[in-house]
Amino acid sequence: MRWLARLLEFVGKVGLFGARVLADAVRPPFEFGALARNLAEVGNQSLALIVVSGFALGAVMTLHTRSTLVQFGATAMIPAVQAVAFFVEIGPLVAGLLLAGRVGSGIGAVLANMRASEQIDAVESLSIDSFKLLVVPRVLACVISLPLLTLFMDFAGLLGGFLSEELTSHVAPGLYLSRAFDHLQWSNFIAPTLKTAVFGFIIGSVSSHFGYTTDKGSQGVGEAATNSVVVSSLLIILADVFLIKCIYFLFPDTAL
Repeated sequence: MRWLARLLEFVGKVGLFGARVLADAVRPPFEFGALARNLAEVGNQSLALIVVSGFALGAVMTLHTRSTLVQFGATAMIPAVQAVAFFVEIGPLVAGLLLAGRVGSGIGAVLANMRASEQIDAVESLSIDSFKLLVVPRVLACVISLPLLTLFMDFAGLLGGFLSEELTSHVAPGLYLSRAFDHLQWSNFIAPTLKTAVFGFIIGSVSSHFGYTTDKGSQGVGEAATNSVVVSSLLIILADVFLIKCIYFLFPDTAL
């Protein structure tokens, strides 16, 4: 039962950490300069990874989908299958996992290194709220950036799927887009995209928690980076299951 006690203790600590982030996020003063720097780091530097991954996934998915649907004479449904798969589930989930790997490890390692080298203590000695300066902007940057990055992944996947299909069947761009969006409604698009803001909060909060609260010196830097990726990725998958159920409950007639 010791593992259960440790698990509950960890859940409680992370929950309190996340609650403190939410409380400090709406409490002035606001660190707009730190937020802008973190947005550039989280968003701009992740864009290439997101776009390339989405494009590759879109192309590969179309190839696999075509090999299946051609047996049933349903190749005209390839654009619709591609769009529904990406906008509803693949885009949000894969973007969240990619950001957890690239950004989560960085946040955990940077904050753990600052804690080990006593930089955080130095900031606090100047009567500056280190939590509000170092943690809150990073979490907000993840929350803001991930929905936008998800859009880039969705459309990159659609482009990859179109180019893959165009090389095979020479479908016109207008016809491909028309077929792709025939079976999508706004509820299919908005809700799955906005749920990535929750993924961003999980990535930022969990990674910041491991880095900010470490007490193992230089050894804690590597552990914080590893734990940030593993735990945030696992929580994203679990949260995705819960959020899908919520979307089905809120949009029972249109959710896919």
